[in-house]
Amino acid sequence: MSTSPRDRTLIEGPLTKHAQLSDALAELAARELGPGAAIPSERDLMATYGVSRATVRKAIDGLVSDGLLRRVHGKGTFVSTPRLESRLHLASFSQDMRRRGLEPSTRLLSVELDEPPTDVVHALGLDGDGTAWRVDRVRLADGEPIALEHGWYPRALLPGLDRHDLGGSLYELFADVFDAPIDAAEQTLWGETADAATARRLDAPVNTPLLVFRRVSSSAGRPMEHVVSRYRGDRYQIHMSLGRDDLGHRRNTPERKRKR
Repeated sequence: MSTSPRDRTLIEGPLTKHAQLSDALAELAARELGPGAAIPSERDLMATYGVSRATVRKAIDGLVSDGLLRRVHGKGTFVSTPRLESRLHLASFSQDMRRRGLEPSTRLLSVELDEPPTDVVHALGLDGDGTAWRVDRVRLADGEPIALEHGWYPRALLPGLDRHDLGGSLYELFADVFDAPIDAAEQTLWGETADAATARRLDAPVNTPLLVFRRVSSSAGRPMEHVVSRYRGDRYQIHMSLGRDDLGHRRNTPERKRKR
């Protein structure tokens, strides 16, 4: 560090010592260290800032929760890489990453015919023998795991899907090979934390926050996909442009005025 421990000793004041240390570490991460760099050890921070181990840990815990720092078991604490930002739009993961100048890739975990759960059967309008393609994949950007996908695809509309390369964009495959471009989708978003199996697939700590998307996609009115994608919340964020709805307008309609 560029100054002596005495110069950096925290002072008594309106801000608690852990809040002061949190601000100091945030500035250190942004100005001197940069993404991927390790922060000083707890022992070094205690000596440099004249604080207890409990104060150091509380400051680091807050920055980890905020996503500025990340812990790697057995290695230390590092400055986080900025989150990838996406707008909600109809595009594949591969298309989304390429637009950001990143190289998408896929780790195919499994592809097999299986009996889907009831909600998937209804969403895809399945009948016949009741089986569909189940495709499990890890999606990566510049070699880093970003999302874990569990997808279901109708067997009748995608015969021989397992004989094709599933390492790229399925949407491009559907359009080019099956003449079924995805043109509409319904999507729901919620939050979870990563269990041990998911964390292992995403190379993330257990309980890492996740953004979970459930998407049902269709082509020319035919349901083609039911997929649940779990994105690392410490590496991915969503941007939305919002506008006012017509509630204010409806409040002032002549009909409503007459009822007053």
